[in-house]
Amino acid sequence: MEGIRLKREVVWRIKERMFTIYPAIDLRGGRCVRLLHGKAELETVYFDDPLEAAEKWINEGAEWLHVVDLDGAFTGKPAHLETIARIAALGVKVQIGGGLRDEAAVSRVLEAGASRAVLGTAAVETPDFPKDMVSRFGSQSIAVGLDAKDGRLALRGWVKGTTWETTDFAKGLEDIGVETVIHTDIATDGALTGPNLERQADLAGKCELSVIASGGVSSLSDVKALHELSKNHKNLNGVIIGRAIYEGLLGVRESIEVVQAG
Repeated sequence: MEGIRLKREVVWRIKERMFTIYPAIDLRGGRCVRLLHGKAELETVYFDDPLEAAEKWINEGAEWLHVVDLDGAFTGKPAHLETIARIAALGVKVQIGGGLRDEAAVSRVLEAGASRAVLGTAAVETPDFPKDMVSRFGSQSIAVGLDAKDGRLALRGWVKGTTWETTDFAKGLEDIGVETVIHTDIATDGALTGPNLERQADLAGKCELSVIASGGVSSLSDVKALHELSKNHKNLNGVIIGRAIYEGLLGVRESIEVVQAG
């Protein structure tokens, strides 16, 4: 455990000023969409070809893209491997989640070109799964998605609630070699109501994992608020932005510039 902690401290020192902006690309039916609160019936289509979205955000300076295979999340297996490969071929780093519930699925998305596979449901329902995946593919290639509502984890495309406290589960991940978690506040996701700063700070303050915040960003001031929060919580290392950049409420380039300006 001490070795893991020391390793994280070294990683954090390197990443301290690398608060990363992750534009989101959600895939459903072959298109780039956004869902409100994760509900399939509340879908807005933004691009018929997700590659157009990827190219747009790359041109604005994105070095990472956060891709979600919504069909995979609902069905339990990856459904957009070809699209993932096309996006990764553009030279951008891709973290991908949705339907990654066994080793074969994780292997397929990494082989398709993803830099990081995000485990969700299976990481909670099968406790040994994240440990095995870190052992098999390395901690830099694996993250765990903590999708939460009112501080408790939700599974299977957010349609199944649990009694797992998010912070308690996160602490358990520390002991098995996981380094990165993506913390999504379901209540704010896609709603453009602002991020839940209290929940993000609570998680970052109670674990030693690298935390990427997700949910609710609606303006440049929200990006600034999260970046300011990261100055007190050095392990808060990035934010995923979805609907706001598609609706033109803020740009990827200006978000990156705000972070770089300190």
